[in-house]
Amino acid sequence: MKVFWKNYRSTLLILVGLVLGGIAGAVWGTKVDVVKPLGNLFLNLMYMILIPLVFFSISSSIGSMTEVKRLGKILSATLGVFLGTALVSAILGYICVLVFKPIQGIDMSSVKSMMGTVKGASSSSSSPLAQIVATFTVDDFSKVLSKSNMLSLIVVSVLVGIAASASGKAAEPFTKVLAAGNVVTMRIVKYIMYYAPIGLGCFFATVIGNLGTEMVGSYLRTLVIYIGYTAFYFFIVMSCYAYIAGGRLGFRKLWQNIGIPAITAIATSSSAASIPVNLEYTKKIGVTSDIADTVIPLGANVHKDGSVVGGILKTTFLFVLFGKSISTPKDALLIISVGFLVGVVMSAIPGGGFVAETVIITIFGFPMTALPLILIISEIIDIPATLLNSTSNVTSAMLITRIVEGKGWLQRLVVSK
Repeated sequence: MKVFWKNYRSTLLILVGLVLGGIAGAVWGTKVDVVKPLGNLFLNLMYMILIPLVFFSISSSIGSMTEVKRLGKILSATLGVFLGTALVSAILGYICVLVFKPIQGIDMSSVKSMMGTVKGASSSSSSPLAQIVATFTVDDFSKVLSKSNMLSLIVVSVLVGIAASASGKAAEPFTKVLAAGNVVTMRIVKYIMYYAPIGLGCFFATVIGNLGTEMVGSYLRTLVIYIGYTAFYFFIVMSCYAYIAGGRLGFRKLWQNIGIPAITAIATSSSAASIPVNLEYTKKIGVTSDIADTVIPLGANVHKDGSVVGGILKTTFLFVLFGKSISTPKDALLIISVGFLVGVVMSAIPGGGFVAETVIITIFGFPMTALPLILIISEIIDIPATLLNSTSNVTSAMLITRIVEGKGWLQRLVVSK
């Protein structure tokens, strides 16, 4: 019980805050606006640390990469499988959201009056290339330090990280500063998150008080949809991956060994904490040590199929909430691309989850006041998302072994024993 409380304390406290806030909003309506400043305090604290968090987390992560060579076939196969399975997850997640629709019955005018409006493209007459340039760059460095230009900040952070890494020993003092800055900003975020149960609870109270109890239903529907998708992906999609990797024997081996990794992921709510167990049972399946030792730790950081679907869910949640279409081919491509981006790229950096949510808002021009709406989604889907993030690395390791070792790798292993 102590271990459970230790692993889930922050999540449970936030959920308690959200429940109490939701009840207060439903009972007292707009009268709960009296606690709105307490919610705004949390938001402002997060906004204040956002710029240094993004800069230090990305630049230090890239700047510390000094030896990313070798591994040859294993690494290239790993890259292909990670990207491929993440894309499959994004497409399936989009179809799931399109069919089951997480938000229904919300008064859009109330949303816009409370949160603000969607900015949209800066100019409808601008060419696509001009819009891309305007999205990723600014004409003055001071504008990089604004949360409204998050993508420009990410570009600068990536460039700083690459330059620091390429400069070798000459840049070691600077790289240490970046690493230290990242440690400090993450510590500040940790301090701010102690206030999250109160801050998000007060914010949620004002949301429910002003928009009605339909929002509670939307969050519950979102959770149910995500849990349903998790079950489908865990039992069906991962079984397909195992069969592709090793045929019927691969399918059988997966389900003989996936139980403990799955329970560990749920119990710890951490892909990193699940690495030892995943390594042990991946090797029991028959994946060679060199592949398992490369794929499992790497996957815990950069391969998160559950986070990809979470990105899709958050994006479509805001699309529907602000009255934007999600069903045209263009919308589908945008939503899947952004879900893929935030799930694959952003999850690879420290603090990437929070950065990902700001990227979603920035790319589509949603008001920053909508940030807590998807922060809440992050909390309620945390456990099933971790389950997918962690266990999907086991089937990925099987697929990578199939590519590296060739067809019949599992059968040959059984015969050799």
